[in-house]
Amino acid sequence: MNSILAPLDAIRDATKARLGDKNFSYPSNLTAGLVCAIIAIIMLMVIPSQIEISEKDAVNGRVFPELLMYLMLICSLVLIGKDLYCMATKQPLQMKTINLYVELKALIIILILIATYLISKYTELFVLGGIFCSIAFLVFFNCRKPLYYAITISIAILIWVAFKFGLGVNF
Repeated sequence: MNSILAPLDAIRDATKARLGDKNFSYPSNLTAGLVCAIIAIIMLMVIPSQIEISEKDAVNGRVFPELLMYLMLICSLVLIGKDLYCMATKQPLQMKTINLYVELKALIIILILIATYLISKYTELFVLGGIFCSIAFLVFFNCRKPLYYAITISIAILIWVAFKFGLGVNF
């Protein structure tokens, strides 16, 4: 098992050496305000083309989504205004620090989950996605015991058999 995981260990160690001490700081309120304001404006432009209305209704299907987007826009502008005021008065901004290595690991986990979904969807065998997911997470978390792989694969197959044939669930 060590010989199989040795190349992955080398990649993991090299990546940690490059990105382990790389941090990125940004003003969290200003960034969140800008992102939410952009999303609200886009949604306000898209809502009329997505929700049809009739002219005789006083309250139609667009009212609630538009009100939510206006509320989101107002709250975003308050966040942006607060941080701009802090910048103008030379007060410290609330900063968020992100470690790039930690974020890369989170991205890999998301990619494993997406791959699991795609395998399950396109093979139409949920068990293959489950086996891939369990093996990928064991490799990701650097598990070296072959028995853990056997147990995890066996349990994934048993759960699939129980749901597919015992309960009649079609995935």
